[in-house]
Amino acid sequence: MTVNFQYVDVDVSETLSAFTEEKLQKLFNRYDFLISAKVYFKLDEKEHDLGKICNIELSLPGPRIFANSNTHNFEVSVRETIKDLERQLKKRKEVYKTH
Repeated sequence: MTVNFQYVDVDVSETLSAFTEEKLQKLFNRYDFLISAKVYFKLDEKEHDLGKICNIELSLPGPRIFANSNTHNFEVSVRETIKDLERQLKKRKEVYKTH
């Protein structure tokens, strides 16, 4: 499993990286066709209540899968983004089963 982190306008956080990697590890264990992940943490100063953005792009055979979320906390953003990715991966796995 290869996970690349990029922090845009945010200080690098080892705990946030470890938390995200732990959540992604569950996806990599469940879906063996995953190759790598790119994780972007961004801070949107225009949003006062929200503004903590997490973008995750998964590399796998076929088109890449991408999801993002914008909440008040990076950990919540990571959880919501991974839920969206898991929903997309379930659909993709069904396509693989039919072929």
